[in-house]
Amino acid sequence: MVAGIGSRPIGVSMPVPRATGLTSDHLPQLRGVRFDDYRADRFPFDTPVIQGLLGNYLAFKKPVTILVGENGSGKSTLLEGIACRINAHAIGAHDVRQDESLVAGRALAQIMTPIWDPLKRSHRGFFLRAEDFFGFALRVDRMKAELKAQRASLLADDTLSPMARGYALQPIERELSDLGFLYDEGLDHHSHGEAFLELFKSRLQPGGVYLLDEPEAPLSPTRQLTLLSMMMLVVREQGAQFIMATHSPIMMAFPDATLLHLSGGEIAPASFDEIEHISVMRSFLADPEAYLRHL
Repeated sequence: MVAGIGSRPIGVSMPVPRATGLTSDHLPQLRGVRFDDYRADRFPFDTPVIQGLLGNYLAFKKPVTILVGENGSGKSTLLEGIACRINAHAIGAHDVRQDESLVAGRALAQIMTPIWDPLKRSHRGFFLRAEDFFGFALRVDRMKAELKAQRASLLADDTLSPMARGYALQPIERELSDLGFLYDEGLDHHSHGEAFLELFKSRLQPGGVYLLDEPEAPLSPTRQLTLLSMMMLVVREQGAQFIMATHSPIMMAFPDATLLHLSGGEIAPASFDEIEHISVMRSFLADPEAYLRHL
């Protein structure tokens, strides 16, 4: 089953905060993705969920769409394909056109057609995988170190006149200032969770489309609630759109989100209470010993 045109409508009722303040003005700008009916016996086209999407249309009817399912169900593959197809800015060591880990995503992107709201499309937003965050932090620190080395070299160059040195230093100082404004003292000065939230907050823009793959990975439950609050604010007040893959019950509880469950090669809408992650977590917390005694 594919959730979209020609299938039953997506309408998810959540048992967690309902007062989102969303109106029809908050309809997503990326309305969906159409897939060509392309068949191939290689990854990612042989993935069951991708095979089910071929020749079909996957609709995004709300500002927040959450992909849930077991490892290997195809959540990340699908998200990576969308990111490559819309050429999302990647927060990582490389962009989507160069990252070697996105070869499959780029192949999938070739058979995808994004459907945009013609009146609302922007090129703001980003693609973020939790594992890429650490590469990005190293990249920012490397940029700072290189800029500081260039500044030191210019300051030590006695062959330059004060005017020439001043002109040469201007772009370096500007870039260092921009990096300092965006990332404060440096992402490495914070814990992983704090640095992740700092990076996330610094890159949010009104009307952006954000693709997130397991953003909860570096975050404690409390920090996940902080991230959820950030997302709710930018959706409600700035018209942002999120498409997210997650295992976190906290992130799945985003009010009025569309939950799409990937299982057995099918994509189907589900309610919060229907998701296995939720029922397992509730059952475990109610009686941990009942689970642990069988391990």
